[in-house]
Amino acid sequence: QVQLQESGGGLVQSGGSLRLSCAASGNMFSVKSMGWFRQAPGKERETVAEITTGGETNYLDSVKGRFTISRDNVNNTVYLQMNSLKPEDTAVYYCNADARLSSGYGLNYWGKGILVTVSS
Repeated sequence: QVQLQESGGGLVQSGGSLRLSCAASGNMFSVKSMGWFRQAPGKERETVAEITTGGETNYLDSVKGRFTISRDNVNNTVYLQMNSLKPEDTAVYYCNADARLSSGYGLNYWGKGILVTVSS
């Protein structure tokens, strides 16, 4: 029901900045939150940042103060501004949408992922 398309990844030097964008389309009526996840080589996927329809945000401790998530509700687009990037931020970043039904059942949608590489 929901399609997600990420953009904005690439190669950047340590200390640099990137802005990731996630454009959502489809049936968004049940989507309660959106966010960004990442998966580094040899590691499990982890939550980077999330934002609810009410504007509440959550951040991974290691990115707090450096990354900022925002949402454009008119255009159904979520952004992740990444500043002061470190080599350990290197990963494939995935956009996520969390749909919640009236029964409480949750359904997640995922983008295909974009690569962020931070060189030292």
